Amino acid sequence: MSIGNKTFAIIKPDAVAAGNAGAILSLIEQNGFKVKGLRLQHLTLKEAEGFYAVHKGKGFFDELVAFMTEAPVVLLALEKENAVQAWRDLMGATNPEKAADGTVRKLYGTNIGRNASHGSDSDENAAIELAWFFRGSEIA
Repeated sequence: MSIGNKTFAIIKPDAVAAGNAGAILSLIEQNGFKVKGLRLQHLTLKEAEGFYAVHKGKGFFDELVAFMTEAPVVLLALEKENAVQAWRDLMGATNPEKAADGTVRKLYGTNIGRNASHGSDSDENAAIELAWFFRGSEIA
């Protein structure tokens, strides 16, 4: 699996708590992704702060960390040709109100902060984010 064919995704606490994780996983598979790693995990404060460290000092950082630690998330390693862009397309715009019909965020997001999913924004960040949450042996 080359780096251009894998990406990292999170089904966020809002979607998990609402019982939408299964529907989102189904949508992922229906769109040609292979799930190569999957784990349900309740993020610790340290994990969330470290993962989102790039946003530290921004006005939304504390709110983001609190949100991401309020309930379990589903962590995913996904595989597909041009995986990063394909997953970003399937997620839809960050703001669910502006997301295209049929996208994860349009279907399951509530607002710009509680938008049901996260995805890597580049191949480089996909590699970093996958390594943050998965050991190599945990990805099939």
